[in-house]
Amino acid sequence: MIDSKGYRPNVGIILCNNEGRVFWAKRMGMDAWQFPQGGINDDEDPETAMYRELWEETGLQQQHVQILGRTRYWLRYQLPERYIRKNSQPLCIGQKQIWFMLRLITQDSAVRFDHCSKPEFDSWRWVDYWEPLNSVVYFKRKVYQKAMIELGAILGVVN
Repeated sequence: MIDSKGYRPNVGIILCNNEGRVFWAKRMGMDAWQFPQGGINDDEDPETAMYRELWEETGLQQQHVQILGRTRYWLRYQLPERYIRKNSQPLCIGQKQIWFMLRLITQDSAVRFDHCSKPEFDSWRWVDYWEPLNSVVYFKRKVYQKAMIELGAILGVVN
């Protein structure tokens, strides 16, 4: 589903632990790191999509996490020209995202990438809260910064 302006609805997930460090995952077979994220299906609201994406990408389920908050508004980023699929209709120029801040309330060992046939990630680690801004792909940096500033207030983290 792509909206009238060309943005695909999506959710982003910032998962923290009790020390305020965040879950940082490496994309399968690449040297690219990101927070879990994924599209919202037509029959889903953002929270439902978030739980589905959390399961698909990390193996975590609703009972493994606590929702601490979410962004109030959609945050948008545009894809660089080379990533836009020109032959695809409707044309998708980027994503609009609702971001969630979750706390892991179980053991780290609950994180699993082997429960589905096409894992998104092959590795992960806990990192300091602001570290992702230094290493996420450049075209996602501003949306990460907006989400992290808004949701960081929940943890008392300031930039």
